[in-house]
Amino acid sequence: MAAYQRILVPIDGSATSMRGLDEAIGIARATGASVRVLHVMDELVFVSGFESGATYAKDVVPRLRKRSADLLEAGRAHAAAAGIAVDALLIECFARRTCEIVCEQAIGWRADLIVVGTHGRRGVRRMVLGSDAEQIARVAPVPVLLVREREHGGEAAGDATDPVATATHTTTAELA
Repeated sequence: MAAYQRILVPIDGSATSMRGLDEAIGIARATGASVRVLHVMDELVFVSGFESGATYAKDVVPRLRKRSADLLEAGRAHAAAAGIAVDALLIECFARRTCEIVCEQAIGWRADLIVVGTHGRRGVRRMVLGSDAEQIARVAPVPVLLVREREHGGEAAGDATDPVATATHTTTAELA
């Protein structure tokens, strides 16, 4: 394993993203790395077209900011409680792709590794719902560790304590 020193972990509040954070914490413990927990808040995510601009600006956006700050603080506190050097960053965007922002942060922060949780969707579900994790792996300037969610009724593959069974290491060269 490379001696990773700066691990970027995008989180969205899902159990899957927290599995990614847990994996990053394990790597950070083994290598002495620091972790940056990142959350991207897309201000258009809840626009329905039925609310007025004033309602959206005065009610929806502040609630999004509060939720984003809370989940980011929970991620930061989780890593800090594990004894890891950690900081947290909230990026507010307006209709930008999450993968672009994550990759910009990886470059700007000089990350050695990005660890991201993935649902591992396939087929039509993947086409309809998309995959931020897949896009990050495709365009990332550094290695990406994709951590799958647990399957219903068990593990995605193998034993939960086996990091090889629960994580897939993918680099941009492997996807090309």
